[in-house]
Amino acid sequence: MGRVRQATAGMWDRFTASDPGLIRLLSASDTVGGIVVTLAVLAALHAPVTLLVVGAVAAMASSFAITEPRLRDQAVTHALGLPAALLSVVLAALLVSHRVIADLVFIVLIFGAVYIRRFGKRGTALGMIAFQLFFVSQFVQAGPGMLPQLCGAVAVAFAGGALVRFGILRTDPERTLERLQRAFRVRLGRVLDVLAEVAAPGLSAPLPDRAVADLHRSTARLHECALMIQSRLEAGTPDARTAALVQRRVAEAEIATERLGILLLRALEPAGQDADYTLTLHLPGHLPAPGTSPGTSPGPEATGPDVAALRTLERELRALRLLIDLTAEQRRGTGYAVVRNRLLGYRGDGRLPDASPAVQDAFRGVGELARAMLGLHLALDQDRDSADDSPETARSREELEAEDVSLAAEEEDEDRATPTGISPATRAAFQVATGSGLAILGGELLSPQRWYWAVLTCWVVFINTASTGEILIKGYRRLIGTIVGVVAGLALAVVVGGDPWLAFALVIVCIFGMSFTAPLSYTLMSFFVTMMLGLLYTLLHTFSTAVLVLRIEETALGAACGLIAAVLVLPVDTGRRTDEQLRQVLQRLDDVVSAAVARLSGAPAADLSDSGLLTRARDLDTALDGLRRAVKPLTHPISPLRARRRNARHVMGLLETCAYHARSLAATAEQIPDSQPMPGDPRLAEAAGRIDRNLRTLIRWIAKPERGTTLETGPDVAALLGEPVQGTVALRVLRHLQRMDEGILGLARPLGLGTALADRDGPARSSMPARDSSA
Repeated sequence: MGRVRQATAGMWDRFTASDPGLIRLLSASDTVGGIVVTLAVLAALHAPVTLLVVGAVAAMASSFAITEPRLRDQAVTHALGLPAALLSVVLAALLVSHRVIADLVFIVLIFGAVYIRRFGKRGTALGMIAFQLFFVSQFVQAGPGMLPQLCGAVAVAFAGGALVRFGILRTDPERTLERLQRAFRVRLGRVLDVLAEVAAPGLSAPLPDRAVADLHRSTARLHECALMIQSRLEAGTPDARTAALVQRRVAEAEIATERLGILLLRALEPAGQDADYTLTLHLPGHLPAPGTSPGTSPGPEATGPDVAALRTLERELRALRLLIDLTAEQRRGTGYAVVRNRLLGYRGDGRLPDASPAVQDAFRGVGELARAMLGLHLALDQDRDSADDSPETARSREELEAEDVSLAAEEEDEDRATPTGISPATRAAFQVATGSGLAILGGELLSPQRWYWAVLTCWVVFINTASTGEILIKGYRRLIGTIVGVVAGLALAVVVGGDPWLAFALVIVCIFGMSFTAPLSYTLMSFFVTMMLGLLYTLLHTFSTAVLVLRIEETALGAACGLIAAVLVLPVDTGRRTDEQLRQVLQRLDDVVSAAVARLSGAPAADLSDSGLLTRARDLDTALDGLRRAVKPLTHPISPLRARRRNARHVMGLLETCAYHARSLAATAEQIPDSQPMPGDPRLAEAAGRIDRNLRTLIRWIAKPERGTTLETGPDVAALLGEPVQGTVALRVLRHLQRMDEGILGLARPLGLGTALADRDGPARSSMPARDSSA
């Protein structure tokens, strides 16, 4: 029985890691629950099929469209959604016999529904509800005589949705945040599992490619979960100070985990090598050159103490993994305190094993991660018992409490840029309205009865897209999902036969699958929608192969109309979109580096900016995530421009590497008190200044390329400083600056710039590459 419970708990942990906070599961359950309650009430009232369809769509729209994190905001949007839905139903019913006027009003409604997305999540939800209800009312061809029944069905749907959302499946933001924190611990534990597997062979065996791929995947998922926690903090914490504190501690834990992985890979590398293993974490498939992989063979410095220390390191990684899994109640025992104190002891030199400096750095990384987790527990008020603290644990606790006090003293007043030019919502409104008009005309030519499929496809391909390339990829995914769904629908029609209850149960499963997979894969969502349609036609006894083939044709037509509108009406091509995002990433990177170096040089935190360093680092992560979405059309497997695809992936790998070092630099700077800055060194300032000048040059180049523009090169940071720098903090800062300098210079060739060696005694010696046509 114990093994079954343990296996069940392990499966649940893996599921919660794949769905952080159970957000997708609860959203899908909310949608299905609202539909089931609505249909049950309408069936008990002996409502006809027309009202059942309208009620089900209204319940689905009200549940699926409302996405605000706070229950209060959800309730307001839900209340406002009912009059919006009723107005759409009344308009559609009054115009049911005036087809041309109805189509024109539908296009105007589509324009308005997209335009009000500029008002945030509430505007997006109200627009989606209005669109869906007008559409379904036109679909069922309900006239003015059915208006009372239609309005009643919509009211029942909204009441049923409210019952499920705010009653049966009520989810407070605090509970969502707790589940996200649990998912963060699970994903962090997965990274430590991989690191323990990497450390297990020691220096006697080469590092397998599978372990590198697992390390990259698990680190990326940890970062994704950290960003999700950031998006839910304001709603899930009692005040802004607690939200900022938890955000800071989550960022520190993520940075410490990334750094531990890099230090471990560096400890396993052969003597004399100095590969940049940050690319290993951030660029899939990247490994150092042959013969330099970690763990290839014991080098001349792979001594017995190193081998023994790496075995100890593996055990400590597994011990840290076990501590992370413990709940707040389980962390109250003395056994937890003993292991925690031992791990935190690696922050100082006293407990470090007799091994090479690289291996000792890996042990320090374990200590820093243990400190980061202690900080997260303190922020959540889960580790206040200091009775069993060792001196090192007491020191770490005092440092963290001092940081909390300094954070509370800072005032947060972010400076938001005022957007210029036409807004994305306005541009999308004109594009969707134009594409929908084309889809109505083309859909009518294909089938006067099924034209709405083309309009639906045109509508959805513009959701959460910002460039022509993104619209193309989304249309392609919808078409693929539709084709596969048609095949599955044909198979299910044979299995269901004439059993209505089995068909109805499978329809509910498809609705759940559609809602659950919507944020994960648009192809899967389209697959479930098409399968559901096949089952509905089976229930209505109108199923045929020709209908499903027509579904494919209308879907292709809708995607093509959306793409034509995106190309002809206020177009935003993928290159322009990626350039804008790239400039934003480079600007955020420059902000983080400049503020961190200023803080390390002794500038007080209050003199730097209104927001903290880690807040700036999170802004960098947000900008990088936007660039990652923007380049998806370039990196997608269907892209025929293979050179450009490789180029985009390489640039993303370099930028993610630079972002990691910027986050680490910011975390290091925030841990240093204002009264204890690093000793000033003009050569260090020169290195940071070169990074700043190169970033600004890249920003100007992307905005307006000018012939002869070059990036400044020079001695690497370590050589620039000449004599060895004492102290692990100084060494860490220099390492981050050096890697950022290398990454920024690495951007020159893929972006089409040259490099020039700065020479104080003479003119710069330039090295200009040929312009890369794939850039």
